[in-house]
Amino acid sequence: MSEYIVEMRHITKKFPGIIANNDVTIQIKKGEIFALLGENGAGKSTLMSMLFGMYEPDEGEILIRGEKVKIASPNHATRLNIGMVHQHFKLVSNYTVTENIVMGMEPVKKLLGFIPYVDLKKAAREIAQLSAKYGLEVDPQQLIENANVSTQQRVEILKMLYREAEILIFDEPTAVLTPQEIEFLLDIIRGLRDGGKTVILISHKLEEIKQVSDRCAILNRGKLVTVRDVAATSTKEMANLMVGREVSFETDKKPADFHEKILEVEHLSVEDQNHFPLVKDVSFSVRGGEIFAIAGVSGNGQVELADAIAGLIKARSGVIRLNGVDISDYSIRRRTLEGISYIPEDRQNYGLVLDFTLAENLALKQYYQEPFSHKGVLRPGEMDRYGERMLEKYDIRSGQGVKTQVRSMSGGNQQKAIVGREIELQSPLMIFVQPTRGLDIGAIENIHNQILKERDAGKAILLISLELDEIMNLSDTIGVIYNGAIMKIADAKTLTTNEVGEFMMGVKGA
Repeated sequence: MSEYIVEMRHITKKFPGIIANNDVTIQIKKGEIFALLGENGAGKSTLMSMLFGMYEPDEGEILIRGEKVKIASPNHATRLNIGMVHQHFKLVSNYTVTENIVMGMEPVKKLLGFIPYVDLKKAAREIAQLSAKYGLEVDPQQLIENANVSTQQRVEILKMLYREAEILIFDEPTAVLTPQEIEFLLDIIRGLRDGGKTVILISHKLEEIKQVSDRCAILNRGKLVTVRDVAATSTKEMANLMVGREVSFETDKKPADFHEKILEVEHLSVEDQNHFPLVKDVSFSVRGGEIFAIAGVSGNGQVELADAIAGLIKARSGVIRLNGVDISDYSIRRRTLEGISYIPEDRQNYGLVLDFTLAENLALKQYYQEPFSHKGVLRPGEMDRYGERMLEKYDIRSGQGVKTQVRSMSGGNQQKAIVGREIELQSPLMIFVQPTRGLDIGAIENIHNQILKERDAGKAILLISLELDEIMNLSDTIGVIYNGAIMKIADAKTLTTNEVGEFMMGVKGA
Protein backbone atom coordinates (compact mmCIF):
# COMPACT_ATOMS: atom_id res chain seq x y z
CA MET A 1 0.00 0.00 0.00
CA SER A 2 1.37 3.42 -0.97
CA GLU A 3 2.40 5.81 1.79
CA TYR A 4 0.61 8.57 -0.17
CA ILE A 5 -3.17 8.94 -0.57
CA VAL A 6 -2.68 11.43 -3.47
CA GLU A 7 0.16 11.55 -6.00
CA MET A 8 0.23 13.95 -8.94
CA ARG A 9 3.24 13.17 -11.12
CA HIS A 10 4.71 15.46 -13.79
CA ILE A 11 1.41 17.31 -14.29
CA THR A 12 1.32 19.84 -17.14
CA LYS A 13 -1.78 21.86 -18.07
CA LYS A 14 -1.91 24.49 -20.81
CA PHE A 15 -4.56 27.05 -21.72
CA PRO A 16 -4.44 29.42 -24.71
CA GLY A 17 -1.46 31.68 -24.14
CA ILE A 18 -0.45 30.28 -20.74
CA ILE A 19 1.07 27.20 -19.09
CA ALA A 20 -0.91 26.95 -15.84
CA ASN A 21 1.05 23.95 -14.51
CA ASN A 22 4.49 22.99 -15.77
CA ASP A 23 5.74 19.47 -14.83
CA VAL A 24 4.43 19.60 -11.24
CA THR A 25 4.85 16.60 -8.90
CA ILE A 26 3.30 16.51 -5.41
CA GLN A 27 2.72 13.64 -2.98
CA ILE A 28 0.25 13.93 -0.09
CA LYS A 29 0.09 11.61 2.92
CA LYS A 30 -3.15 10.30 4.44
CA GLY A 31 -4.27 12.32 7.45
CA GLU A 32 -2.13 15.42 6.87
CA ILE A 33 -2.98 19.04 6.16
CA PHE A 34 -1.06 19.84 2.98
CA ALA A 35 -0.92 23.47 1.84
CA LEU A 36 -0.49 24.74 -1.72
CA LEU A 37 1.09 28.19 -1.70
CA GLY A 38 1.68 30.61 -4.54
CA GLU A 39 0.90 34.01 -6.01
CA ASN A 40 -2.40 34.74 -7.75
CA GLY A 41 -2.28 32.86 -11.04
CA ALA A 42 0.54 30.53 -9.89
CA GLY A 43 -1.53 27.47 -10.86
CA LYS A 44 -2.76 26.30 -7.44
CA SER A 45 -6.48 26.18 -8.25
CA THR A 46 -5.84 24.66 -11.69
CA LEU A 47 -3.83 21.82 -10.15
CA MET A 48 -6.58 21.03 -7.64
CA SER A 49 -9.29 21.40 -10.28
CA MET A 50 -7.60 18.51 -12.10
CA LEU A 51 -7.66 16.43 -8.90
CA PHE A 52 -11.40 17.21 -8.62
CA GLY A 53 -12.07 16.26 -12.27
CA MET A 54 -12.90 19.74 -13.60
CA TYR A 55 -9.95 19.62 -16.03
CA GLU A 56 -7.82 16.81 -17.39
CA PRO A 57 -4.01 17.17 -17.41
CA ASP A 58 -2.33 17.47 -20.80
CA GLU A 59 0.62 15.47 -19.45
CA GLY A 60 1.33 13.46 -16.31
CA GLU A 61 -0.62 11.04 -14.12
CA ILE A 62 -2.71 11.03 -10.94
CA LEU A 63 -2.65 8.22 -8.36
CA ILE A 64 -5.25 7.87 -5.58
CA ARG A 65 -4.36 5.39 -2.81
CA GLY A 66 -1.56 4.05 -5.00
CA GLU A 67 -3.76 3.34 -8.03
CA LYS A 68 -3.50 5.29 -11.29
CA VAL A 69 -6.79 7.04 -12.13
CA LYS A 70 -8.16 9.26 -14.89
CA ILE A 71 -10.60 11.58 -13.12
CA ALA A 72 -13.14 12.43 -15.81
CA SER A 73 -15.58 14.62 -13.84
CA PRO A 74 -16.41 15.99 -10.37
CA ASN A 75 -18.89 13.10 -10.00
CA HIS A 76 -16.03 10.67 -10.64
CA ALA A 77 -13.92 12.52 -8.06
CA THR A 78 -16.81 12.22 -5.56
CA ARG A 79 -16.89 8.43 -6.13
CA LEU A 80 -13.15 8.44 -5.29
CA ASN A 81 -14.06 10.24 -2.01
CA ILE A 82 -12.60 13.57 -3.12
CA GLY A 83 -14.47 16.80 -2.27
CA MET A 84 -13.74 20.47 -2.99
CA VAL A 85 -14.91 23.79 -1.55
CA HIS A 86 -14.35 26.44 -4.23
CA GLN A 87 -13.28 30.03 -3.57
CA HIS A 88 -16.59 31.25 -5.04
CA PHE A 89 -19.24 28.96 -3.58
CA LYS A 90 -21.32 26.69 -5.85
CA LEU A 91 -24.71 26.99 -4.14
CA VAL A 92 -28.26 27.55 -5.41
CA SER A 93 -29.45 30.68 -3.60
CA ASN A 94 -33.21 29.93 -3.59
CA TYR A 95 -32.72 26.36 -2.30
CA THR A 96 -32.54 25.42 1.39
CA VAL A 97 -29.38 24.22 3.14
CA THR A 98 -30.68 20.63 2.93
CA GLU A 99 -31.56 20.84 -0.78
CA ASN A 100 -28.08 22.18 -1.59
CA ILE A 101 -26.29 19.48 0.40
CA VAL A 102 -28.19 16.49 -1.03
CA MET A 103 -28.37 17.77 -4.62
CA GLY A 104 -27.41 14.90 -6.94
CA MET A 105 -27.60 12.38 -4.08
CA GLU A 106 -31.21 12.87 -3.03
CA PRO A 107 -32.63 10.16 -0.72
CA VAL A 108 -35.63 8.80 -2.67
CA LYS A 109 -38.63 6.99 -1.13
CA LYS A 110 -41.67 5.44 -2.78
CA LEU A 111 -45.14 6.76 -1.93
CA LEU A 112 -47.73 3.96 -2.04
CA GLY A 113 -44.90 1.68 -3.07
CA PHE A 114 -44.42 3.11 -6.56
CA ILE A 115 -44.49 6.97 -6.63
CA PRO A 116 -40.89 8.23 -6.05
CA TYR A 117 -40.29 11.35 -3.94
CA VAL A 118 -37.31 12.97 -2.24
CA ASP A 119 -37.32 12.37 1.53
CA LEU A 120 -36.10 15.81 2.64
CA LYS A 121 -37.11 15.21 6.27
CA LYS A 122 -34.75 12.24 6.52
CA ALA A 123 -32.00 14.25 4.77
CA ALA A 124 -32.49 17.18 7.17
CA ARG A 125 -32.13 14.82 10.17
CA GLU A 126 -28.92 13.35 8.74
CA ILE A 127 -27.51 16.82 8.05
CA ALA A 128 -28.34 17.99 11.58
CA GLN A 129 -26.46 14.96 12.98
CA LEU A 130 -23.52 15.49 10.62
CA SER A 131 -23.29 19.21 11.44
CA ALA A 132 -23.34 18.47 15.19
CA LYS A 133 -20.62 15.80 14.81
CA TYR A 134 -18.18 18.19 13.11
CA GLY A 135 -19.19 21.42 14.89
CA LEU A 136 -20.64 22.87 11.66
CA GLU A 137 -23.88 24.29 13.03
CA VAL A 138 -26.46 25.06 10.31
CA ASP A 139 -30.24 25.29 10.08
CA PRO A 140 -31.21 22.62 7.50
CA GLN A 141 -34.35 24.61 6.55
CA GLN A 142 -32.65 27.98 5.97
CA LEU A 143 -32.60 29.40 2.44
CA ILE A 144 -29.06 29.99 1.14
CA GLU A 145 -29.96 33.56 0.07
CA ASN A 146 -30.65 34.35 3.75
CA ALA A 147 -27.42 32.74 5.02
CA ASN A 148 -24.26 34.73 5.72
CA VAL A 149 -20.93 33.86 4.10
CA SER A 150 -19.58 31.68 6.92
CA THR A 151 -22.83 29.65 6.99
CA GLN A 152 -22.60 29.15 3.22
CA GLN A 153 -19.05 27.87 3.68
CA ARG A 154 -20.21 25.40 6.34
CA VAL A 155 -22.84 24.18 3.85
CA GLU A 156 -20.09 23.59 1.26
CA ILE A 157 -18.06 21.58 3.81
CA LEU A 158 -21.14 19.55 4.77
CA LYS A 159 -21.74 18.82 1.06
CA MET A 160 -18.33 17.10 0.99
CA LEU A 161 -18.87 15.23 4.27
CA TYR A 162 -22.37 14.09 3.22
CA ARG A 163 -20.72 12.49 0.18
CA GLU A 164 -18.24 10.75 2.53
CA ALA A 165 -15.21 12.59 1.15
CA GLU A 166 -11.86 11.52 2.64
CA ILE A 167 -9.74 13.98 0.63
CA LEU A 168 -10.99 17.53 1.24
CA ILE A 169 -9.76 20.41 -0.95
CA PHE A 170 -10.28 23.99 0.32
CA ASP A 171 -9.65 26.78 -2.23
CA GLU A 172 -8.89 30.07 -0.41
CA PRO A 173 -11.27 29.14 2.41
CA THR A 174 -10.70 32.24 4.56
CA ALA A 175 -10.81 34.90 1.80
CA VAL A 176 -14.32 36.09 2.72
CA LEU A 177 -14.35 35.45 6.49
CA THR A 178 -13.93 37.71 9.51
CA PRO A 179 -11.03 37.08 11.94
CA GLN A 180 -13.39 35.33 14.36
CA GLU A 181 -14.82 33.12 11.61
CA ILE A 182 -11.30 32.28 10.40
CA GLU A 183 -10.30 30.96 13.85
CA PHE A 184 -13.48 28.85 13.91
CA LEU A 185 -12.77 27.43 10.44
CA LEU A 186 -9.15 26.59 11.30
CA ASP A 187 -10.42 24.65 14.33
CA ILE A 188 -12.81 22.76 12.03
CA ILE A 189 -9.97 21.92 9.63
CA ARG A 190 -7.84 20.60 12.53
CA GLY A 191 -10.82 18.53 13.66
CA LEU A 192 -11.24 17.05 10.17
CA ARG A 193 -7.57 15.99 10.15
CA ASP A 194 -7.87 14.53 13.65
CA GLY A 195 -10.88 12.57 12.40
CA GLY A 196 -8.72 10.89 9.74
CA LYS A 197 -9.46 13.16 6.77
CA THR A 198 -6.74 14.41 4.41
CA VAL A 199 -6.98 18.18 3.88
CA ILE A 200 -5.47 20.13 0.98
CA LEU A 201 -5.44 23.86 1.60
CA ILE A 202 -4.99 26.33 -1.28
CA SER A 203 -3.98 29.63 0.27
CA HIS A 204 -1.56 32.53 0.38
CA LYS A 205 -2.30 33.53 3.98
CA LEU A 206 0.97 32.45 5.51
CA GLU A 207 0.08 32.91 9.18
CA GLU A 208 -2.90 30.57 8.74
CA ILE A 209 -0.73 28.00 6.95
CA LYS A 210 1.73 28.16 9.86
CA GLN A 211 -1.11 27.52 12.32
CA VAL A 212 -2.62 24.39 10.75
CA SER A 213 -0.52 22.84 7.97
CA ASP A 214 1.96 19.97 8.23
CA ARG A 215 3.70 20.44 4.86
CA CYS A 216 3.45 22.92 2.00
CA ALA A 217 4.23 22.93 -1.73
CA ILE A 218 5.15 26.33 -3.17
CA LEU A 219 4.29 27.18 -6.79
CA ASN A 220 5.60 30.11 -8.81
CA ARG A 221 4.22 30.83 -12.31
CA GLY A 222 3.08 27.25 -12.75
CA LYS A 223 6.26 25.52 -11.59
CA LEU A 224 6.87 23.69 -8.31
CA VAL A 225 9.56 25.59 -6.39
CA THR A 226 9.85 23.31 -3.34
CA VAL A 227 8.00 21.21 -0.77
CA ARG A 228 8.71 22.19 2.85
CA ASP A 229 7.91 21.11 6.39
CA VAL A 230 5.82 24.07 7.61
CA ALA A 231 7.09 24.01 11.20
CA ALA A 232 10.68 24.38 9.99
CA THR A 233 10.00 27.22 7.50
CA SER A 234 9.46 30.88 8.45
CA THR A 235 6.62 32.93 6.93
CA LYS A 236 9.22 35.31 5.46
CA GLU A 237 10.99 32.42 3.70
CA MET A 238 7.66 31.13 2.37
CA ALA A 239 6.78 34.60 1.08
CA ASN A 240 10.11 35.02 -0.70
CA LEU A 241 9.79 31.58 -2.34
CA MET A 242 6.20 32.33 -3.45
CA VAL A 243 7.00 35.67 -5.04
CA GLY A 244 10.52 34.87 -6.22
CA ARG A 245 12.03 37.95 -4.57
CA GLU A 246 12.56 39.54 -1.17
CA VAL A 247 9.19 40.65 0.24
CA SER A 248 8.90 43.46 2.76
CA PHE A 249 6.41 42.98 5.60
CA GLU A 250 6.85 46.60 6.68
CA THR A 251 4.92 49.47 5.07
CA ASP A 252 7.08 52.45 4.09
CA LYS A 253 4.74 55.26 5.15
CA LYS A 254 5.70 58.93 5.08
CA PRO A 255 4.26 61.42 7.59
CA ALA A 256 0.83 62.64 6.49
CA ASP A 257 0.41 66.03 4.80
CA PHE A 258 -3.28 66.90 5.19
CA HIS A 259 -5.07 69.26 2.77
CA GLU A 260 -8.63 70.57 2.56
CA LYS A 261 -11.63 68.34 3.31
CA ILE A 262 -12.63 66.36 0.21
CA LEU A 263 -15.40 64.13 1.61
CA GLU A 264 -17.89 65.26 4.24
CA VAL A 265 -20.56 62.88 5.54
CA GLU A 266 -23.17 64.40 7.88
CA HIS A 267 -25.81 62.46 9.83
CA LEU A 268 -26.02 59.70 7.21
CA SER A 269 -28.55 56.93 7.81
CA VAL A 270 -29.24 53.92 5.59
CA GLU A 271 -32.05 51.35 5.83
CA ASP A 272 -32.63 48.02 4.11
CA GLN A 273 -35.78 47.27 2.09
CA ASN A 274 -37.62 46.29 5.29
CA HIS A 275 -36.72 49.69 6.85
CA PHE A 276 -34.24 48.07 9.24
CA PRO A 277 -31.47 50.59 10.10
CA LEU A 278 -28.05 49.56 8.75
CA VAL A 279 -26.16 52.87 9.10
CA LYS A 280 -27.18 55.11 12.01
CA ASP A 281 -26.54 58.88 12.00
CA VAL A 282 -22.90 58.63 10.85
CA SER A 283 -20.77 61.77 10.48
CA PHE A 284 -17.09 62.07 9.51
CA SER A 285 -14.82 63.79 6.97
CA VAL A 286 -11.77 62.79 4.94
CA ARG A 287 -9.06 65.28 3.97
CA GLY A 288 -6.79 65.23 0.94
CA GLY A 289 -3.60 63.32 1.82
CA GLU A 290 -5.42 61.27 4.48
CA ILE A 291 -6.26 57.58 4.75
CA PHE A 292 -9.43 57.38 6.82
CA ALA A 293 -10.01 53.71 7.70
CA ILE A 294 -13.27 52.26 8.96
CA ALA A 295 -12.72 49.21 11.16
CA GLY A 296 -15.49 46.83 12.10
CA VAL A 297 -16.57 43.21 12.20
CA SER A 298 -18.30 42.13 8.98
CA GLY A 299 -21.97 43.06 8.78
CA ASN A 300 -21.90 46.18 10.93
CA GLY A 301 -22.93 48.62 8.18
CA GLN A 302 -19.52 49.56 6.77
CA VAL A 303 -20.23 48.20 3.26
CA GLU A 304 -23.64 49.92 3.15
CA LEU A 305 -21.94 53.16 4.22
CA ALA A 306 -19.49 52.91 1.31
CA ASP A 307 -22.28 51.94 -1.12
CA ALA A 308 -24.32 54.98 -0.05
CA ILE A 309 -21.37 57.33 -0.64
CA ALA A 310 -20.71 55.78 -4.07
CA GLY A 311 -24.43 55.90 -4.97
CA LEU A 312 -25.13 52.15 -5.16
CA ILE A 313 -27.84 52.48 -2.52
CA LYS A 314 -29.94 55.48 -1.50
CA ALA A 315 -29.48 56.95 1.95
CA ARG A 316 -32.62 57.49 4.06
CA SER A 317 -31.30 60.79 5.38
CA GLY A 318 -28.14 62.84 5.70
CA VAL A 319 -25.78 64.76 3.43
CA ILE A 320 -22.75 63.67 1.36
CA ARG A 321 -20.44 66.43 0.10
CA LEU A 322 -17.55 66.03 -2.31
CA ASN A 323 -15.24 69.07 -2.53
CA GLY A 324 -18.04 71.14 -0.99
CA VAL A 325 -20.68 70.00 -3.51
CA ASP A 326 -23.76 68.16 -2.19
CA ILE A 327 -23.82 64.91 -4.22
CA SER A 328 -26.49 63.16 -2.10
CA ASP A 329 -28.92 62.91 -5.05
CA TYR A 330 -26.38 62.34 -7.84
CA SER A 331 -26.44 59.18 -9.97
CA ILE A 332 -23.51 56.74 -9.81
CA ARG A 333 -22.04 58.03 -13.10
CA ARG A 334 -22.38 61.64 -12.03
CA ARG A 335 -20.60 60.85 -8.75
CA THR A 336 -17.83 59.11 -10.73
CA LEU A 337 -17.45 62.18 -12.97
CA GLU A 338 -17.50 64.43 -9.90
CA GLY A 339 -14.52 62.50 -8.60
CA ILE A 340 -15.16 59.13 -6.88
CA SER A 341 -13.27 55.89 -7.54
CA TYR A 342 -14.80 52.80 -5.95
CA ILE A 343 -13.34 49.34 -5.34
CA PRO A 344 -16.37 47.31 -4.12
CA GLU A 345 -16.31 44.38 -1.68
CA ASP A 346 -17.94 41.98 -4.16
CA ARG A 347 -15.67 42.06 -7.20
CA GLN A 348 -17.67 39.58 -9.29
CA ASN A 349 -21.16 41.06 -8.88
CA TYR A 350 -20.32 44.78 -8.64
CA GLY A 351 -16.75 45.29 -9.85
CA LEU A 352 -16.70 43.45 -13.17
CA VAL A 353 -18.81 42.22 -16.07
CA LEU A 354 -17.56 38.63 -16.09
CA ASP A 355 -18.47 37.85 -19.69
CA PHE A 356 -16.68 40.96 -21.03
CA THR A 357 -13.01 40.90 -22.01
CA LEU A 358 -10.31 42.31 -19.78
CA ALA A 359 -9.90 45.32 -22.12
CA GLU A 360 -13.64 46.09 -21.93
CA ASN A 361 -13.64 45.83 -18.12
CA LEU A 362 -10.63 48.12 -17.80
CA ALA A 363 -12.47 50.76 -19.87
CA LEU A 364 -15.84 50.34 -18.10
CA LYS A 365 -15.77 53.72 -16.37
CA GLN A 366 -14.57 55.63 -19.45
CA TYR A 367 -15.88 53.77 -22.53
CA TYR A 368 -18.25 56.63 -23.46
CA GLN A 369 -15.42 59.20 -23.55
CA GLU A 370 -12.56 59.88 -25.94
CA PRO A 371 -10.39 58.03 -26.94
CA PHE A 372 -12.50 54.89 -26.26
CA SER A 373 -15.42 56.14 -28.34
CA HIS A 374 -15.88 58.80 -30.99
CA LYS A 375 -19.29 60.38 -31.68
CA GLY A 376 -21.00 57.49 -29.89
CA VAL A 377 -19.09 54.73 -31.72
CA LEU A 378 -16.84 52.45 -29.62
CA ARG A 379 -13.18 52.06 -30.61
CA PRO A 380 -12.06 48.57 -29.48
CA GLY A 381 -8.50 49.14 -30.70
CA GLU A 382 -8.08 52.04 -28.26
CA MET A 383 -9.46 49.89 -25.43
CA ASP A 384 -6.96 47.14 -26.29
CA ARG A 385 -4.02 49.55 -26.36
CA TYR A 386 -5.06 51.05 -23.02
CA GLY A 387 -5.53 47.53 -21.61
CA GLU A 388 -2.01 46.46 -22.68
CA ARG A 389 -0.51 49.38 -20.74
CA MET A 390 -2.64 48.52 -17.69
CA LEU A 391 -1.57 44.85 -17.72
CA GLU A 392 2.07 45.86 -17.54
CA LYS A 393 1.59 48.66 -15.00
CA TYR A 394 -0.49 46.64 -12.52
CA ASP A 395 0.99 43.16 -13.18
CA ILE A 396 -2.39 41.72 -14.26
CA ARG A 397 -1.84 38.16 -15.50
CA SER A 398 -4.22 36.55 -17.98
CA GLY A 399 -4.02 33.75 -20.52
CA GLN A 400 -4.91 35.74 -23.65
CA GLY A 401 -3.89 39.23 -22.61
CA VAL A 402 -6.55 41.93 -23.00
CA LYS A 403 -8.76 39.51 -25.00
CA THR A 404 -9.18 37.22 -21.96
CA GLN A 405 -12.73 36.77 -20.73
CA VAL A 406 -12.58 38.06 -17.14
CA ARG A 407 -14.60 35.08 -15.86
CA SER A 408 -11.64 32.79 -16.61
CA MET A 409 -9.10 34.83 -14.59
CA SER A 410 -7.99 34.07 -11.04
CA GLY A 411 -9.76 36.04 -8.28
CA GLY A 412 -6.57 37.89 -7.42
CA ASN A 413 -6.00 39.07 -10.99
CA GLN A 414 -9.64 40.14 -11.24
CA GLN A 415 -9.02 42.28 -8.14
CA LYS A 416 -5.84 43.79 -9.60
CA ALA A 417 -7.85 44.80 -12.70
CA ILE A 418 -10.48 46.63 -10.61
CA VAL A 419 -7.88 48.40 -8.44
CA GLY A 420 -5.90 49.48 -11.51
CA ARG A 421 -9.01 50.76 -13.33
CA GLU A 422 -10.15 52.83 -10.35
CA ILE A 423 -6.72 54.31 -9.56
CA GLU A 424 -6.29 55.36 -13.21
CA LEU A 425 -9.39 57.59 -12.91
CA GLN A 426 -7.28 59.79 -10.60
CA SER A 427 -10.36 60.75 -8.59
CA PRO A 428 -10.00 63.12 -5.61
CA LEU A 429 -11.80 60.51 -3.45
CA MET A 430 -10.88 56.82 -3.62
CA ILE A 431 -12.98 54.29 -1.71
CA PHE A 432 -11.30 50.93 -1.14
CA VAL A 433 -13.52 48.18 0.32
CA GLN A 434 -11.53 45.04 1.15
CA PRO A 435 -8.90 45.96 -1.49
CA THR A 436 -6.55 43.02 -0.76
CA ARG A 437 -9.13 40.28 -0.22
CA GLY A 438 -7.94 37.09 -1.90
CA LEU A 439 -4.56 38.56 -2.88
CA ASP A 440 -1.14 36.99 -2.30
CA ILE A 441 1.50 38.68 -0.19
CA GLY A 442 3.35 40.20 -3.16
CA ALA A 443 0.15 41.70 -4.58
CA ILE A 444 -0.89 42.97 -1.12
CA GLU A 445 2.47 44.74 -0.77
CA ASN A 446 1.97 46.28 -4.23
CA ILE A 447 -1.58 47.52 -3.54
CA HIS A 448 -0.60 48.95 -0.15
CA ASN A 449 2.18 50.89 -1.87
CA GLN A 450 -0.29 52.15 -4.51
CA ILE A 451 -2.76 53.32 -1.83
CA LEU A 452 0.04 55.18 -0.01
CA LYS A 453 1.22 56.70 -3.30
CA GLU A 454 -2.28 58.09 -3.98
CA ARG A 455 -2.50 59.44 -0.42
CA ASP A 456 0.90 61.14 -0.82
CA ALA A 457 -0.36 62.68 -4.10
CA GLY A 458 -3.11 64.44 -2.09
CA LYS A 459 -6.02 62.06 -2.69
CA ALA A 460 -8.58 61.37 0.04
CA ILE A 461 -8.67 57.65 0.77
CA LEU A 462 -11.60 55.94 2.49
CA LEU A 463 -10.41 52.43 3.41
CA ILE A 464 -12.81 49.76 4.66
CA SER A 465 -11.16 46.49 5.65
CA LEU A 466 -11.78 43.48 7.88
CA GLU A 467 -7.99 43.04 8.19
CA LEU A 468 -7.06 44.87 11.39
CA ASP A 469 -3.34 44.69 10.56
CA GLU A 470 -4.05 46.41 7.24
CA ILE A 471 -5.96 49.20 8.99
CA MET A 472 -3.26 49.73 11.63
CA ASN A 473 -0.47 49.77 8.99
CA LEU A 474 -2.08 52.13 6.47
CA SER A 475 -4.45 54.51 8.22
CA ASP A 476 -3.90 58.05 9.43
CA THR A 477 -7.31 58.22 11.10
CA ILE A 478 -9.49 55.34 12.29
CA GLY A 479 -13.27 55.31 12.66
CA VAL A 480 -14.66 52.20 14.37
CA ILE A 481 -18.18 51.10 13.41
CA TYR A 482 -20.38 48.83 15.51
CA ASN A 483 -24.01 47.97 14.79
CA GLY A 484 -24.21 50.73 12.18
CA ALA A 485 -22.92 53.53 14.42
CA ILE A 486 -19.47 55.11 14.67
CA MET A 487 -18.13 54.29 18.15
CA LYS A 488 -14.84 56.18 17.94
CA ILE A 489 -12.85 58.42 15.60
CA ALA A 490 -9.19 58.99 16.51
CA ASP A 491 -5.69 59.52 15.15
CA ALA A 492 -4.38 56.04 14.27
CA LYS A 493 -1.19 56.65 16.28
CA THR A 494 -3.22 57.05 19.49
CA LEU A 495 -5.00 53.67 19.23
CA THR A 496 -3.69 50.15 19.91
CA THR A 497 -4.90 47.05 18.08
CA ASN A 498 -6.59 45.84 21.29
CA GLU A 499 -8.45 49.13 21.75
CA VAL A 500 -9.71 49.07 18.16
CA GLY A 501 -10.78 45.43 18.66
CA GLU A 502 -12.74 46.37 21.80
CA PHE A 503 -14.58 49.17 19.98
CA MET A 504 -15.28 46.75 17.08
CA MET A 505 -16.96 44.34 19.49
CA GLY A 506 -18.97 47.15 21.13
CA VAL A 507 -17.16 46.71 24.44
CA LYS A 508 -16.05 50.35 24.72
CA GLY A 509 -18.33 53.35 24.38
CA ALA A 510 -17.37 56.49 22.47
